Amino acid sequence: MKEITKSAALIAAVSGIVFGAITPLTASAAETPLKWTRCEDSGVDPRQRCATLEVPMDYAHPDGPKIDLAVSRIPSEKPSARRGALLLIPGGPGGTSLDDPSGKGQKLPQDVRDTYDLIGFAPRGNAPSTAVSCGLDHADLALTALRPWPAADGSVTGNMTTARRVADACAHNGGELMRHLSTADNARDIDRIRAALGERRISAWGVSYGTYVGAVYSQLFPDRTDRVVLDSNDNPDPVKVERAWVQAQEVGAEDNFPEFAKWAARPGNPYRLADTAVEVRPLFLSLAARLDRKPIPWPGANPEELNGNVLRQTMLNSFDDPDDYAGLAQLILAARKGTVPPAPQAPPEAVLQNVVAVGAATLCDDAAWPRSAAVYEKGVAESRAAYPLTAGMPRNAMVCAAWPWQPERAPVRITDRGPSNVLLVQNERDMETPLSGALKLRATLGRRAVMVTVDSTGHEAYLANGNECGDATVSRFLATGERPERDVHCG
Repeated sequence: MKEITKSAALIAAVSGIVFGAITPLTASAAETPLKWTRCEDSGVDPRQRCATLEVPMDYAHPDGPKIDLAVSRIPSEKPSARRGALLLIPGGPGGTSLDDPSGKGQKLPQDVRDTYDLIGFAPRGNAPSTAVSCGLDHADLALTALRPWPAADGSVTGNMTTARRVADACAHNGGELMRHLSTADNARDIDRIRAALGERRISAWGVSYGTYVGAVYSQLFPDRTDRVVLDSNDNPDPVKVERAWVQAQEVGAEDNFPEFAKWAARPGNPYRLADTAVEVRPLFLSLAARLDRKPIPWPGANPEELNGNVLRQTMLNSFDDPDDYAGLAQLILAARKGTVPPAPQAPPEAVLQNVVAVGAATLCDDAAWPRSAAVYEKGVAESRAAYPLTAGMPRNAMVCAAWPWQPERAPVRITDRGPSNVLLVQNERDMETPLSGALKLRATLGRRAVMVTVDSTGHEAYLANGNECGDATVSRFLATGERPERDVHCG
């Protein structure tokens, strides 16, 4: 998933709901059309228009305080072929698809753009929707603080201290909305968007964390879904939820490292690291261990040093897209000489504050995390032994270990009950959302879904890091509704 920290690098509802027992669409919702105006962002496609939709802050008290959602649209390019609306559900938590109708939406084939209005939105908490911020110290916005990298000796004491400090800041500065930033709230917001668009049913393309949002929406409102594409899929574990996603990254790193190693040993590569692929892994591990012992000052970075965990975090970031391998190799080459490249440019701090706050709240509001340091100490030790590339991070304590509020409801349990209108697409080698987790979602959905497994490397398959076969299969489903009869492999 494009989780809290990945977004920062640029930067489930009521349990026990009876299947099909959906609150009827209210007259007030149906009679509140969106008022489309010119978008404030001058960089978007001139056809894109924006609107604001008011929704309840707390769906348990729908007549209480309201918040605003920013919504965008590019209409179908062929009204005579229009079927409905395709909602672009962003990754994250902390991501936004508000500009996606102008961005990745324009990569869709012409027949898909003819078939749908393309709809983007900024999920609750994300600017320019009603926004939140924890007001964190600059150091706590570092990726190695947000992702819970343990100390060089495996200690989690510092992580627990950071979790308490960040949680306290979010409680003090975040406001009441911080308690209502769950995946289930996002799903209910989507249904309000659907109603405001005047659509009886809505199609969706959810990516990364957006696959979990899409699955939850399909569970809560099955009869209001049309064609659903879930791309780069989360494990739907009904107890751990996003904690299962974090843990899966230890497997994802192992799945992906051999591809990086082959690239880094290729003759003619200007950033070649070794003569053979088998040499790259020990080279990386020894360098990370050396940087654990003796970091290199890195002015302008956050933190202002290149230590072992910063190198490991850079590795994870680069595995999202093979095009980023060169940046990791350059960092390795510089560090082996005792130097560093120019510090990476960070997004504006206000953007980071917003993304981090939304991500933290969603991770923590969805499901309860263990509070005991001993649980994380045990998990980190086991992970470090079995998966040295990630040094215990995937089982360590995030801010949720000290979150001041308990989840108000149990996570939504994804089941195989509902219409058979879901297509999963998944790369075999995906660090963020590994194939192992996607297979669990596929098994959970049962007859509702068909899965396209793509022999490719990187995060986000459809029209990004997948292949022609996978792209064609998804495009055909969106444009015509034709879906493979059974799971397929795109080699």
